[in-house]
Amino acid sequence: MKAGFDRTGLLLIVLSAGLAIVMLAAACGGGSAETLVIVVQPTSTAQELSSQASELEEFLEDRLDVDVEIRFPTTYAGVIEALRFGHADAAFMGAWPAALANKHAGAEVVLAEVREVTLGEDKTEAPFYFSYWVVPEDSPYDSLEELRGKKVAFSSQLSTSGYVAPVARLVELGLLTPAVGGEADPGEFFSDVFFAGGYAQAWASLKRGQVDVSVIAGDVPAELYREVLDNTRILEEQGPLPSHAVLFSEDLKDPLRSDLLSALMELGEPEHRGLMRRFISGIFVRFEPATTEGHLGSLNGYLEATGLSFTEKIE
Repeated sequence: MKAGFDRTGLLLIVLSAGLAIVMLAAACGGGSAETLVIVVQPTSTAQELSSQASELEEFLEDRLDVDVEIRFPTTYAGVIEALRFGHADAAFMGAWPAALANKHAGAEVVLAEVREVTLGEDKTEAPFYFSYWVVPEDSPYDSLEELRGKKVAFSSQLSTSGYVAPVARLVELGLLTPAVGGEADPGEFFSDVFFAGGYAQAWASLKRGQVDVSVIAGDVPAELYREVLDNTRILEEQGPLPSHAVLFSEDLKDPLRSDLLSALMELGEPEHRGLMRRFISGIFVRFEPATTEGHLGSLNGYLEATGLSFTEKIE
């Protein structure tokens, strides 16, 4: 089964996502001044994140003087629905789900994650990064145009940097044209489109010669990034790409809203940074204030160019 968002903006949630929201509501009774609920998009199992979640709950409770509950809906759609129906006050989300949470739930980006990323050859700290179309060093191809009818490996169909932005680049170059009211389909340009399940897997497919071209992003571990770029040639780049974000429900009001914002900013201090590196991202540095338009503007441009809609499989 699949859960997705159609182009009219109607949020479609099937049984598993709906069950996740019912369970979330029953567990926490929705957000309130006495209980602050934070939902986290699924990146690994709740069991794997539970110990770090408890540590973060304690950190926030010490500073907010309210009960804090961190919940893990089983789908991206479940996170958005929690915000939409008042079952969550805040969320940690990737860029594409964040854009949908703003569109469908009215949630606003308040913080952007500053991470250790690589921009070209330079390692830096930024709330954005770039991704790159790459071919093996000995590849006969010197441009994306020459790859028509060839094989490609993307990291994931849900990836902003590994799919949405690269497809937008194909559209920008005039190599792919979305049907009126439809989505850009890279299968109309490439003979075979493979979703590898991650950048390391996509690189492995390229390295083994199973595909002719792939994509790498500047927010992967530095070792993987260097291995890829040291053995490939860059044909095109796309960006800037927004990092993960923190969103607040429109129902979260001051003083709790401001207090939560301050507490989350404190997580970037050196003595607390390790908690977020274990819980959210291994390259987390700090949060910085952000707005929906400012942080997600480039992504919304890519989505407009491609017409891509968000779809996730529910096991």
